[in-house]
Amino acid sequence: MDKNTEIAKRDDRNIEKTRELYEVAPAVDIYENEDEILLVADMPGVVKEEVSVNIDNGRLALSGIRKLEAGGVASWEEFGNVEFVRNFSVPQTIDVENVKAELKSGVLTLHMPKSEAAKPRQIEIKTA
Repeated sequence: MDKNTEIAKRDDRNIEKTRELYEVAPAVDIYENEDEILLVADMPGVVKEEVSVNIDNGRLALSGIRKLEAGGVASWEEFGNVEFVRNFSVPQTIDVENVKAELKSGVLTLHMPKSEAAKPRQIEIKTA
């Protein structure tokens, strides 16, 4: 093999670098009590304007985009732009009109109240 032969030659000056938006699933915790279903999703770096929460026909769709400003040319990069995406099936008993969402320090919290018909109730027993 010739010593002057290069298997791969890389010339960064002529390569246009583009950033790809990677899609990842956020870590999620779900809690349920008598009154509501509480969903907590970890979306670090996402701002309120880039979050979308949709409930339709028993499907909950969460998404959020994290965009980071680059301070120069990266020589090593592991923490870049990303789209958080997660979908769930939710019961039809959710009171969709009263769902509340809040985003604080990169944590999205969804309060999904149950409709009155879905809440457990005590049945009174009558004696004859």
